[in-house]
Amino acid sequence: MQCDYFDAGACRSCTWMGRPYAEQLAATQAHCAELLAAVPTAADLAWLPPVPSREAGFRSKAKMVVAGTVEAPTLGILGPDGRGTDLRHCGLHTTGLHVALPVLAGFVTRAALTPYDVPTRRGELKHLLVTESPDGELMVRLVLRSREPVARVRKHLPWLAEQLPGLTVLSVNLQPEHKAVLEGEVEEVLTARATLPMRVGDVRLHLRPQSFFQTNLAVAAALYDRARSWAAGEGRVWDLYCGVGGFALHLAGPGRQVVGVELSAEAVASAEQSAREQGLGPGQVRFVAGDATAWAVGAAARGEQPPDLVVVNPPRRGVGEELAAWLEASGVRQVLYSSCNTASLARDLAAMPSLRPVRGQVLDMFPQTAHHEVLVDLRR
Repeated sequence: MQCDYFDAGACRSCTWMGRPYAEQLAATQAHCAELLAAVPTAADLAWLPPVPSREAGFRSKAKMVVAGTVEAPTLGILGPDGRGTDLRHCGLHTTGLHVALPVLAGFVTRAALTPYDVPTRRGELKHLLVTESPDGELMVRLVLRSREPVARVRKHLPWLAEQLPGLTVLSVNLQPEHKAVLEGEVEEVLTARATLPMRVGDVRLHLRPQSFFQTNLAVAAALYDRARSWAAGEGRVWDLYCGVGGFALHLAGPGRQVVGVELSAEAVASAEQSAREQGLGPGQVRFVAGDATAWAVGAAARGEQPPDLVVVNPPRRGVGEELAAWLEASGVRQVLYSSCNTASLARDLAAMPSLRPVRGQVLDMFPQTAHHEVLVDLRR
């Protein structure tokens, strides 16, 4: 992939930009294999061919820092001097995002949303977070320093909806502090609809403004499909760190009882809505808002036996010592571990020697970078 921003030195976020894509995949596979080869129980791990991505136009979410002025806003990143670099034509974004971002820049001007200036700590609009669904619908989130501009956002929302017919959800998020935190805790939805439907394979998920979701939908669909094909037989399933229910809702079906556990109440509400639309009752799949480790470790106190299968999809730090120790001692027959950090995956596998990796696969969620997703099938 060729990128004018990268060639001009304006953005170097994609550290592998310009590197042949086949070479990127091979390097990622070699890196994962090397890290897991150091785990004693992984000697018989069989690697499937990596799942590739499109090199460009794959990213369905844009996280844009807003800078510049009301009359000439920039949507992109901040340079070392704290000033904005406009990246609204980034080649990673989907076609719908390419269409939406210039319109949103016009909305900034029309609604007089003063971009936040980091060096002087003045202004209101900090970030624009835009997500496109596979059906071309859009969720737009405005991260503001205060509620001061909200009335103007409401006033000009009809104009924005006319310019962007796919606009489904628009919300404002309040992040008043001057620190490197993308968003705050307070969110206010200004549209009639509060969720963005996201079709992934044969499952329709719902995304609320503060819910995490994979940005590469084609590869996410491959990840969920692979987990479904690797899941052994019927029985009870726990999906820990379930997010909006991607794994849980793909694994739900005849002969299975699935429980998804997620810290974010917003994500759980999204998962529950998706389950209802799929006609899945509480006896087939249910979701719990809570800490995944505490919920699993507390199973015995609730009088609940460990399940037959556990799916874990933790943040970059991995599942950690406590949950790894519980999985090791639990007697669970199979664990499907989806990781975005092979180094923490290797540490966790070393702490669970009774659960042996039998197969693994790299899924390239983030072309042009060293970031990746890897799915490993563990059997007791």
